[in-house]
Amino acid sequence: MNEPSLTIENYLKTIYQICARDVGSSAATGKLASALNVSPGTVTSMLKTLNEGGLANYTPYEGVQLTDSGRSVALRVIRRHRLIELFLVRTLRLSWDEVHEEAENMEHAVSDFLVNRIDEYLGFPETDPHGDPIPKEDGSVAAIQTTCLADWQVGSSFRLVRVLDQSPQFLRYLSESGMSLDIVGEVVSRTVEAGIVKVTIGEDAITLAQAAAAKLVVTSP
Repeated sequence: MNEPSLTIENYLKTIYQICARDVGSSAATGKLASALNVSPGTVTSMLKTLNEGGLANYTPYEGVQLTDSGRSVALRVIRRHRLIELFLVRTLRLSWDEVHEEAENMEHAVSDFLVNRIDEYLGFPETDPHGDPIPKEDGSVAAIQTTCLADWQVGSSFRLVRVLDQSPQFLRYLSESGMSLDIVGEVVSRTVEAGIVKVTIGEDAITLAQAAAAKLVVTSP
């Protein structure tokens, strides 16, 4: 297969991201259709194309996994995306809720040469503005922290290291609540019945829905 098209790159990136959430699993057609906002029939047609091109292994009714070639392409796209996001934050001072869509538009247009220069200019960063690991030039990806705030021990301090929901609305909600990447706080209570988690950030008390807390990856300060 020749240089992948924009559409193929988007499929490979999305398959990689879905599979990365549940290591060892396949990406189901329905999940891909939802993530890409297309019909299941369109997804099935593309998965057959990817399978024939040696970029993915597709089994009807079971899902799809990337081949080594497909994974390599996906990681190149993700590397571009995350470095562009960080570049926009650091150089143009865009906020973390503004950069995703811009990076989506740019990730297919920039060359690997330019991306490598951006990486060097930024000092070879390990994570993007949302805490996602940035793949290296050789395709390697650092191990990531996976413990979410919803499961953090009550009475323990935490540091926010990654946000899994990167929709502008959710990121603005976090900013308005006083939460940002690397901020340190403490879980003061968790009420399972009410579905809420209460934390303190400095002297400020913040109440989060359990579902929101599950989208925040934390580690010890």
